[in-house]
Amino acid sequence: MHPTSLSKYRPFPPISLPDRTWPDRTLIRTPEWCSVDLRDGNQALPQPMSIEEKLEFFDLLVRVGFKQIEVGFPSAADTEFNFLRRLIDENRIPDDVTIQVLVQTREPLIRRTFEAIDGAKRVIVHIYNSTSPLQRRVTFGDASRESIKQIAIDGATLVKELVRTIPSTEVVLQYSPESFSDTELDFALECCNAVIDVWQPTPEAKMIINLPDTVQWTTPNIHADMIEWMCRNLARRDSVIVSLHTHNDRGTGVAATELGLMAGADRVEGTLFGNGERTGNLDIVVVALNMNSHGIATGLDFSDLQSIRNVYERVTRLIVPERQPYAGELVFTAFSGSHQDAIKKGLDRRTKELSQDPNIAWGVPYLTIDPQDIGRSYEAIIRINSQSGKGGVAYVLDREHGFDLPKSMHPQVGKRIYDLADELGRELSTDEIRDAFFNEFVNVAVPLDVSDYELIHQTGERGQVQCKASIFINGEKKRSKVSGTARSMRLSTRWKVLVSKTTKSPTTAPTQSVVVPMPALPLMSKFSTKTDAYFGGPASIHPLKWPV
Repeated sequence: MHPTSLSKYRPFPPISLPDRTWPDRTLIRTPEWCSVDLRDGNQALPQPMSIEEKLEFFDLLVRVGFKQIEVGFPSAADTEFNFLRRLIDENRIPDDVTIQVLVQTREPLIRRTFEAIDGAKRVIVHIYNSTSPLQRRVTFGDASRESIKQIAIDGATLVKELVRTIPSTEVVLQYSPESFSDTELDFALECCNAVIDVWQPTPEAKMIINLPDTVQWTTPNIHADMIEWMCRNLARRDSVIVSLHTHNDRGTGVAATELGLMAGADRVEGTLFGNGERTGNLDIVVVALNMNSHGIATGLDFSDLQSIRNVYERVTRLIVPERQPYAGELVFTAFSGSHQDAIKKGLDRRTKELSQDPNIAWGVPYLTIDPQDIGRSYEAIIRINSQSGKGGVAYVLDREHGFDLPKSMHPQVGKRIYDLADELGRELSTDEIRDAFFNEFVNVAVPLDVSDYELIHQTGERGQVQCKASIFINGEKKRSKVSGTARSMRLSTRWKVLVSKTTKSPTTAPTQSVVVPMPALPLMSKFSTKTDAYFGGPASIHPLKWPV
């Protein structure tokens, strides 16, 4: 923003709440969840969902575990009305699911809404009217506070009267002072308490007061102050469910919701993956999985998040961003070499620790949750490009192809693989990594070719192993052997052989000792168990060929 533009903006006023309690609270219980995908999310689509697509999405939300689903604005259009009628007439609403409908506090729209919900078992009728000074001044032409409050009272009164016309349907009233986020708190309280006074809820038959962060104007802590202030001052608090509906204009929808719950709210409205007007609604997936990551049960099942994402992207025609928390394509992917190495070590360590304690807490560097818990696989965790490191390459070769490289081989193999990625200017697939490994470190005949080898146990002291091998160095056959304990042989990844410097370049330099990388025993055993997949059969296992 240009500095000269700053004079048109003003800071949002803080809330006077010196004895606020929410900073000392911890989230320990799950709220009531309400999906508003089929209304708030649908109305924000360039191409709204068809009735069939909305039916599929409704079924998806039921499978995820939502018990409250806002199905639309039935008084707004025939498509919305007919969709709701199909849900009711075709008995598509499970007994434990409550549908919610939205309607402005206008008499014709409320009456049309009651026609739409007739026959449903249980419905939340959500009425709203704008209350903020900006809306009163601009939208309603300098309307007075009293006239705006009367709109809320008249709407609640009409809903209460119409309940008698559909006796087979249980109706729960929900009221929203729209643009609560920039309404004076005392006036928002007046409107809410006036509706509460009309409806007369009880602890056994509660109503919902929804406090929408319709537009985010300020920081999440001030939003939390507003919620705590309202929770303290609402009439009949034991008979009221306080609900949150946060948008994401400042990119803090999740934070505002979590702090709002700490401030006393009981219920959350939002959408899958944050779809909605402008920057979107709250992403319920993120809030629920954040709770799951702290061991809190939410009642929502995101164990197959990819299939949920597939339906969402198909019916909304939107794409989940690659960096979207939990659901994005790259959120469980490490490109950084240090990250890859830490993840590999963490996963290996966890495998070992689980064998000793099956209930040990999750703990892998850079991974806040186990990707498998939301239907992701480890094969997508580490991907290789020119920025990757030795640990990532070793991880892919181990987890994807079963090659447990000795640690001292990691630098050489890793460097060659990410040099190749750099040469190509792109990421390498796991198959390309395997093929490059074979081309550079296995299927090589010059300058060094191991034609055969033999392991001889107990040749000297207890635990010693001797390895004899026939090798070709630039076509010249040589015999060599190395001895050591079984442990040192397993850990060793280098083999000293007396060769000429011609192994490096054709010279007549004197013979000297050159260190040549050789496979460790665990690696050889892995090769021998995967012959059909990688060598075409046992006869082709040997010779293993390794470059100087």
